[in-house]
Amino acid sequence: MSVSTEVRVRYAETDQMGIVYYANYLVWFEIGRVELLRSLGLAYSQLEKDHQCILPVVEATCRYKSPARYDDRIVIETRPALLRGSIIKFAYRIFREASHDGEKRKLLAEGETTHVVCDDQLNKKPLPEAHQIALRAMMDK
Repeated sequence: MSVSTEVRVRYAETDQMGIVYYANYLVWFEIGRVELLRSLGLAYSQLEKDHQCILPVVEATCRYKSPARYDDRIVIETRPALLRGSIIKFAYRIFREASHDGEKRKLLAEGETTHVVCDDQLNKKPLPEAHQIALRAMMDK
């Protein structure tokens, strides 16, 4: 199961050619990840404040399929892909929504981020049980 988040491409996210600068896809991955946790009632801010956990990115990949452009409506689909010990992997797909001129929904990029659950000193620690249960339930659907 995945969570969908819609954003509109801002002018500042594009380069001189009018195409979204490649690093912005990683920002969109983060938006998707935060919204996935929020949809489970597990705000990222509470993970940090209540459980003293941070989720640093240790690896990120992105495969670009087609460019996004200024003012496109895009959808970020995010799902948990792996949960093993202190390791969490999220998978993402970014689509351009169908346009008024008949263009169908189009896959723009897909990728993954891998995170290690840590304390504020970057020591590994387990993900809180409520988070584990909620993420595993999403993975089983």
